[in-house]
Amino acid sequence: MKFISLRGFVAITAFWSVAAAVYAAPDLNQGKKIDQEKCYACHAKKTGFSNGDMIYTRSDRKVTSLARLKAMVAMCNTELRLDLFPEDEADVSAYLNKQFYKFKP
Repeated sequence: MKFISLRGFVAITAFWSVAAAVYAAPDLNQGKKIDQEKCYACHAKKTGFSNGDMIYTRSDRKVTSLARLKAMVAMCNTELRLDLFPEDEADVSAYLNKQFYKFKP
């Protein structure tokens, strides 16, 4: 009978912990919190109307699909160095989709 080394056990446990977090259902409350803390002020400044939500509802918006929304959140995270984890990006995307876009999954 072979035993898994402690190092192997830790590696397997860590892998499944990360996998579970990535594939967990998005947390809409966390997505809203991140949007308010890291996105809203920049978007308010960008629109010029002190309302960060206007960027999501404007007629010439760049986001036209759920895939594009996820890509835009990821791009903002990378370009602005927001230091969000993949599950944070999923939370923000899910919140924005539910609140503003309403794309079908």
